[in-house]
Amino acid sequence: MDALKFDRALFWDIDPDTLDIKKHSKFIIRRVLQYGSIEDWEKIKNIFGLNKIVSTAKTIKDLDKKTASFLSVIGNVPKNDFICYTTKPSTPKHWNF
Repeated sequence: MDALKFDRALFWDIDPDTLDIKKHSKFIIRRVLQYGSIEDWEKIKNIFGLNKIVSTAKTIKDLDKKTASFLSVIGNVPKNDFICYTTKPSTPKHWNF
């Protein structure tokens, strides 16, 4: 993972050096979409490509709707293809931001 040079704060709960780019692609994409900077976004876009990022994001249940909307527009995919739009959480949020 050293070659990727992501901000280590993205992976605060694990040892980032143990991440494998192929085996943990969904985890890496999810963290960058949720907490990453624009530089981290550019890195995953270069590593995985937009199609892989969008197809992975479609399966992330807790993806925020702003991120899903952004990916919907740049990936030319309907919002309803994202599971975060079609699945309600079992525990509702206290605040709706």
